[in-house]
Amino acid sequence: MISKLIDHLKPLTRVAIAYSGGVDSTLVLKASIDALGSDNVVALLAVSPSLPQSEKDEAIVLAQQLGARLELLPTEETSDPQYQANAPNRCYFCKDHVYRALRQFAEQNDIAHVLDGMNAEDTLDVRPGRAAARELKILSPLHDLGFSKKDVRAAAKALGLPNWNKPAAACLASRVPYGTSVTPKLLFQIERAEAALFDLGFRELRVRHHGDVARLEVPEADLLSALQQRDEITASLRLVGYTYITLDLAGLRTGSMNEVLKARSA
Repeated sequence: MISKLIDHLKPLTRVAIAYSGGVDSTLVLKASIDALGSDNVVALLAVSPSLPQSEKDEAIVLAQQLGARLELLPTEETSDPQYQANAPNRCYFCKDHVYRALRQFAEQNDIAHVLDGMNAEDTLDVRPGRAAARELKILSPLHDLGFSKKDVRAAAKALGLPNWNKPAAACLASRVPYGTSVTPKLLFQIERAEAALFDLGFRELRVRHHGDVARLEVPEADLLSALQQRDEITASLRLVGYTYITLDLAGLRTGSMNEVLKARSA
């Protein structure tokens, strides 16, 4: 499937990649470089309070390892009242800001095509941001070619990408229940909470914000470890401002804040 992806990209001539440092966008970046040459590819990393500093740092290092040109683009979605309102379509306003910034950069640099890393499985969850992508004519080669997440990881591993098995990540706003205002201060609190748990040895986790309550999601295999470290976890999360700390017994799952939307529509 790698050769199929490279052949798909060759006619595009020059491209900009909506790059996050995750395995999907990294695969698109690497394949674009292989297809078009590094001089015809630029990785664009959107930077705002919704991006954890650790993710930003890792993305920068990875782009350097790939020999890719990288541009950091500050985006202003967290200042948008429609984003802050955190309705179920918040992702649309986020992606609208991000993709407009990327499209503007591309147009200013005579780059016709902007690509993202959406794969064929990403449309299975609630994804309001896809409307913004369509409106701004963002291309999704992995989706168009039918790459599943398993396919993406297999291709990334075959290409020697160091993040081929990196856990899926999402913006910090995905930790906040719909209807709760999203502010840079709140995002920073969540970032600090997750960083503290990472320091305790957890590599896959989400701290879901419910006011004074932090709801911790870890993979089922880590539930026992979380219980064994409950004193350390409680102390760490209280230091960043939470009063009550809970462990979600259903374990870590992508898009758990969307479960309430699915329940209402059932």
